Amino acid sequence: MSDTETLNKLRSVISRLARELNATATDEGLTPTQASVLGLIAFRGPLGLTELARLEGLNPTMVSRVIGRLTELGLIQRDPNPADLRAIQVEATDLGRELQQRIKLLRTEAIGKCLDQLPQESARTIIDALPALEELALALRSTHS
Repeated sequence: MSDTETLNKLRSVISRLARELNATATDEGLTPTQASVLGLIAFRGPLGLTELARLEGLNPTMVSRVIGRLTELGLIQRDPNPADLRAIQVEATDLGRELQQRIKLLRTEAIGKCLDQLPQESARTIIDALPALEELALALRSTHS
């Protein structure tokens, strides 16, 4: 489809965008990984730790650390998994959902401010590319499922 140099540029831009957006979570006292895990838990509802590790691409030790910290902060709660009482599932608390909404709002505002600073044609090109970028995200997801 495209040459390697173009694909590397696309990957690099996506990575830089993700890093910049992740920085908004540090303003709220969370690491990017903690914010990502909280976001997934708040969005998907109660999740088992194995599923959470798979969805986030984290090893069980890292998931355990992140869950421990988010629990300490009162952002998530651990409950017995009704399907397997030996296992636990985690879900966001009201405080966790509020923080996740604040992080989403900060990220949305940051993107809006940046788009406003770009030349109008560049901003329109980015907006017009959204359907294709959504397709790319779905295609990437399906290669990892």
